[in-house]
Amino acid sequence: MSTSEPAAAAPPPATASTPERWDHVVVGAGVIGAATARALARRSGDGGSGASVLLVEQFGRGHDKGSSHGASRIFRRGYTADDWVALTGDAITAWQELEAETGRTLLDFTGALDHGDPDVLDEIQAALERGGVAHERLTPDEAATRWPGLRFDTSVLVHAQAGRVRSADAVEALLDSAAAAAAELRFDTAVAAIDTEGDDVVLRLEGAGGASSAAVSASVVLAVGSWAHHVAGDLVERGGAALPEVRVTQEEPAHFGTELPDDAWPSFVHYPTDPELQARVSTIYGLLTPGEGVKVGTHGTGREVHPDARLASPGAEGQAVLRAYVAEWVPGVDVDTLAPISCLYDTTPTEDPVLDRVGSVTVATGFSGHGFKFGAVFGELLAGVATGTPAPERFRLRRR
Repeated sequence: MSTSEPAAAAPPPATASTPERWDHVVVGAGVIGAATARALARRSGDGGSGASVLLVEQFGRGHDKGSSHGASRIFRRGYTADDWVALTGDAITAWQELEAETGRTLLDFTGALDHGDPDVLDEIQAALERGGVAHERLTPDEAATRWPGLRFDTSVLVHAQAGRVRSADAVEALLDSAAAAAAELRFDTAVAAIDTEGDDVVLRLEGAGGASSAAVSASVVLAVGSWAHHVAGDLVERGGAALPEVRVTQEEPAHFGTELPDDAWPSFVHYPTDPELQARVSTIYGLLTPGEGVKVGTHGTGREVHPDARLASPGAEGQAVLRAYVAEWVPGVDVDTLAPISCLYDTTPTEDPVLDRVGSVTVATGFSGHGFKFGAVFGELLAGVATGTPAPERFRLRRR
């Protein structure tokens, strides 16, 4: 629906014997949950008004316990699969529509480059060509002249329709848009139990003050990322499907200070060719976070953790790898200014997420460190799945 259409009235408050009934309940207010709640709330119901939507989040608004916090995330179109390249184009459209709605800048097109393994670069270049994405291939010397803050040993693949998403601002924009469409947002509200009653799902909720309530819906979206097996595993099994293995890791990139101007820094991904470095990391990524420095991280190399038991201090081995890498390959930063940060990865064996429905439950997990850029478009996709559209094959659960 358009935001000018009349919004659905929120259900009356629950009592111990009368749980609140909602058209949709979304659990998890990271980028995926926020985008899904927004998309569902903006859809017209049978009476022409919007669906009633409840979004619940166990932590506070803008928390740093999951995968969506922080000021910046990389945005790039450099994939090897055609459907992923196409989705990056859809994501640009979705983010720009949100920008127009909220008046916020969410995408910064600084450009992006890939360098390192020529075979990987050839695959990405072929996919960009098939997808009609403008790009160019530079020699190491040409690239070093353009971007003196980086070092190159092979040719460099560059595309301009890339850069970064202002991640914290993006989540806030999605939440504000969801609320404007009459979704109810409840933070510091944990899901203590989930059960099914016929076609309904019943959630027992506990607020920060210990107050309990219940919500019931025939459509529950569990956008819980790293918590998926703990929250959704049994429900998925009962529905005759199975979640893939989801490896939860605490990733620990870092910001590094630089004296180069902001426009000296594109987003970048390095596919190393050095066997010793390859043995430690598959890829390294980086981008500027204005005001904080150049963020550099290794992809998917973090220590395995339970999502409720984050590690208090950075891993010494990972930080050593990062320091050594930056000293050799990112000459435009000061390695001694390393400022560690962390977030959770929820990684599947294929690095494809699950965005699928079983019965009354829709599950979103397994974003494998590259999901944020698709947040706004994945919200629309999940809203479709929750209302009856089959999930794309790549994102489906395995059925028993």
